[in-house]
Amino acid sequence: MKKAIFITVRTDSSRLENKALLKILGKTTIELVVLRAKLVKNADQVVLCTTDRPIDDDLVNIAQRCGISSFRGSTEDKLDRWLGATKKFRIDILATMDGDDLLCDPELMDLGLAQIESHGSDFIRAPEGLICGSFTYCIRSSALEKVCQIKGTTDTEMMWTYFEDTGLFKVEDLNVRDRIFFSENLRMTLDYIEDFEFFSKIFEHFNSLKNDVPLRKIVAFLNKNPDIPKINWSRHVDWAANQKRKTKIILKEMPRS
Repeated sequence: MKKAIFITVRTDSSRLENKALLKILGKTTIELVVLRAKLVKNADQVVLCTTDRPIDDDLVNIAQRCGISSFRGSTEDKLDRWLGATKKFRIDILATMDGDDLLCDPELMDLGLAQIESHGSDFIRAPEGLICGSFTYCIRSSALEKVCQIKGTTDTEMMWTYFEDTGLFKVEDLNVRDRIFFSENLRMTLDYIEDFEFFSKIFEHFNSLKNDVPLRKIVAFLNKNPDIPKINWSRHVDWAANQKRKTKIILKEMPRS
């Protein structure tokens, strides 16, 4: 089965302007995500999934320079964008990696891709307590196509509810046992200026130009330097509340028999 990492990203952002193009150690944050995605051993391909707007031309150019594929589609509907990419590149299983998640861990992504293939599941999600930003989702393309058939909206930013709450799919938590990947006070996603400061401290400490430092090593460093996680942790409550507020499920009306 052909497996891929889909990096989901747009240039415009409301809370931190042009965050995908901000630079750390001379590299844009989206370049750092691409470098991370290319470390996933179980993936056959990495695809940057963005919109067809001219504002996102820079992202496509970056993907080309980094030697990965790109797909352009709907601005709002990332499920439809992913579906288009699965069809274009003939992908059977995808793991999503948000452009916000600079340290999404290749070890966990490999674990998810192996699990969804071997278990025959449709959707793999992060277990409760897993470090925010360390893992996103693994999705079987057949389940993605089904969701796109039943959803009744193009606003699919909070897409997980269609897999988790419809009762139509086999959903599993990522089977990760090592407690190093669990924390109640680490936030590794880029939405606010404090997040950018947090990431900058980490990359500068490790001089991580290739973004290949294992998450295990980063967590050990942060545990010894608790002032760094404190830089952005206060933002997590706002972020989580915003996620909850925007999560909704809208299905098409099915014809009555």
